[in-house]
Amino acid sequence: MFDGGGRAVARAEVPVGETRPTSDRVEQDPREMAASVGRVLVEASAALGRCAADVRAAGLATQRSSVVCWDAVTGESLSPILSWQDRRAAAWLASFAPHARAVREATGLVLSPHYGASKMRWCLDHLDPVKQARREGRLRIGPLSSFLVASVATGRPTLADPANASRTLLWNLRAVDWDADLCWRFGVPREVLPHCVPTRHAYGGIPWGAGTLPLTVVTGDQSAAVFAWGVPRADAAYVNLGTGAFLQRIVPEPSMSEDGLLRGVVAIDAGRATYTLEGTVNGAGSALRWAAESLGIPQIEKRLPAWMEKDRDVPLFLNGVSGLGAPFWVADFPSRFVGDGAAAAKAVAVAESVVFLLAENLEGMRTLPDPLHHLVVTGGLSALDGICQRLADVTHLEVRRPPEREATARGLAFLTAGRPPVGRALCPPGDEPRATHWAEWQSPEPEVFRPRPGAPVAGRYAEWRRKMQVALGR
Repeated sequence: MFDGGGRAVARAEVPVGETRPTSDRVEQDPREMAASVGRVLVEASAALGRCAADVRAAGLATQRSSVVCWDAVTGESLSPILSWQDRRAAAWLASFAPHARAVREATGLVLSPHYGASKMRWCLDHLDPVKQARREGRLRIGPLSSFLVASVATGRPTLADPANASRTLLWNLRAVDWDADLCWRFGVPREVLPHCVPTRHAYGGIPWGAGTLPLTVVTGDQSAAVFAWGVPRADAAYVNLGTGAFLQRIVPEPSMSEDGLLRGVVAIDAGRATYTLEGTVNGAGSALRWAAESLGIPQIEKRLPAWMEKDRDVPLFLNGVSGLGAPFWVADFPSRFVGDGAAAAKAVAVAESVVFLLAENLEGMRTLPDPLHHLVVTGGLSALDGICQRLADVTHLEVRRPPEREATARGLAFLTAGRPPVGRALCPPGDEPRATHWAEWQSPEPEVFRPRPGAPVAGRYAEWRRKMQVALGR
């Protein structure tokens, strides 16, 4: 919950589970997910106390590329949530390689099992409840955001926002709607898909105290994150470090990209469209969890800061955790260490691999007309000074880390507030929240990491690039 100046005044959090039945399957429980939204609304309202009556609107941001099937009549889920990390239909999708360029031109995406189309088709082919609901005209399939809106908003609306719809391989970036040809190619009936609407839209009312609260913005987690500090700047690139790591840079239009990066839209409202060039690193926080399990390191993120102070004798890690994303796009790339070392050194190598993959993606963004001035880093892993400093060292760019690293929620609030003007008038710590009307959106000064000449990590990055090319057979 944010006040009119963009300050967090209350928080509520409900954890949700995740299962991995096989190495390429990642699922979540739709009922648990929907219940968590209802529960967090109750807890947030309670945390605000009497001020809860002053709240004017809410927004919803979800992981993109996660999909689910549900019954349009009852609202019940008919499938698990197939996570964005899920790659179960990779082999099936490989047969569409001859159509890769046409798909890329229409959607801005590469052919990847991380996106929704192949997961939707898998559900249509393999789940009996989905087949039956389709025969009876009750089936709906869509992004996780669409299912949650149908679950919590009044009237069970079936709607899809641009950011989440665009990660299905079925949404046309220029038409701003489902692409009939792609729906036919992938065998996903257009009639089972949600209706496409803008980012800012009357999505319905959600329960809030004794009444309801208008849900006015729906978007993706990474799409919201770039708005955390106001309207994103053309001379900056935005890095959000969570389960995956996502690097985005604003571009004036969705022009074709040949460098393995993605084209996308982060918001469309009031006739305004904000487009991005994006690099995706699938294994960030998930790679550290992999390292914790495979190397036997409990509480790895708490131990990494001390380990990362040592900047020599670190092996290399070729990171294919959850599939190798941009700019290489290899769904089943085997992760491996190059060189030896103790568990601590290998943990640092895994963390550095995230930095190296981000730097590799950044190379494709340096060709834009506007010069790149700095990086803005947010998300849970940005708390690691060692990652921020290494990112500055290998990219030779200033890295800025804002004090509030939960960028998705803050960016969502900025959009929900209608993009208020941005200023730097900070209230002293401990002051009461400002009035609940939307005023000037505060943008506090970030912590800055500057490149260090001759940092050892730069040499490891150069060697890592050579080893990656060999591993990829190039």
